[in-house]
Amino acid sequence: MTTTEDPLLAEQVYQRLQERVLNGHIPPGAALSVPRLAADLGVSRSPVREAVQQLIAMGLAVHVPYAGARVRALDEDLVDDVFELRESLDALAARRATTRVGAEVIDQLDALIDESRRAQERGAEAAEMASLDVRFHALLRDHAGSEPLAMALVRLEALGHLISADMWGKTQNSDPAIAEHEQIVAAVRRGDAQAAGELAAAHVRSLAVRRRRSAQINM
Repeated sequence: MTTTEDPLLAEQVYQRLQERVLNGHIPPGAALSVPRLAADLGVSRSPVREAVQQLIAMGLAVHVPYAGARVRALDEDLVDDVFELRESLDALAARRATTRVGAEVIDQLDALIDESRRAQERGAEAAEMASLDVRFHALLRDHAGSEPLAMALVRLEALGHLISADMWGKTQNSDPAIAEHEQIVAAVRRGDAQAAGELAAAHVRSLAVRRRRSAQINM
C-alpha cells in the first residue's frame, strides 16, 4: 500500500513520529532509520519515508549525506534564532487575533488554560503539558487571519518545543507559563491588541529564560 492510496495512514505516522521527536523519545541527533521505524510502528516503509521527509521540511530533522536522516541537533545559535523570531511573530499573532476573535474562541482559550491547570495539579508528564501549550498558541495563530504568519509559526513552534521538550514537566516552568497565558487572554478579552502583543512577546522571552535555566540545571 502506498501513501497515495492511504494518506490518512501517512498523516498518522507523521503525527506519531513528530510526537516522539518533540517529547524527546527520539532525541536530537538520533538516526531516523526508515526500516527500523517501520518495523517499530508496524507499517510499511512508504508512510514512514514520507513522514521523515515531512520532519525534514518542518526543520525537525536534517538529511546527512551518506548517513540518512537524523533529528536536528541543537546549538545555541539555533535556539537564539527561534526564540527571537517567535517573540516577534507571536506578538503579531496575538495582536491580529485580538481584533478578530469572538467570545467562542476566548472561551476555548480559557478552557485550554483550565485544562493545563488540571494537568499540572495531577502531575502530568512533560509531553502533555507541552501539547497543551502548543494548542494554546495554535488557537491564537490560526485566528490571526494570516496564512504566511501561520505557516512560519507552525515551524517555529515545532522547533521551539524540540528545544524545550524536557522543561515542561517541572512546575516551576509550567506554572508561570500558564499564568502568562492567562494574562494574554485577559488582554484579548478586553480587546487590547497592543497589550496582547506585548504580553505574548514577554511570554516568549520568559520561556527562553526558563529554558536556559533548565538546561543549566541538567548539565
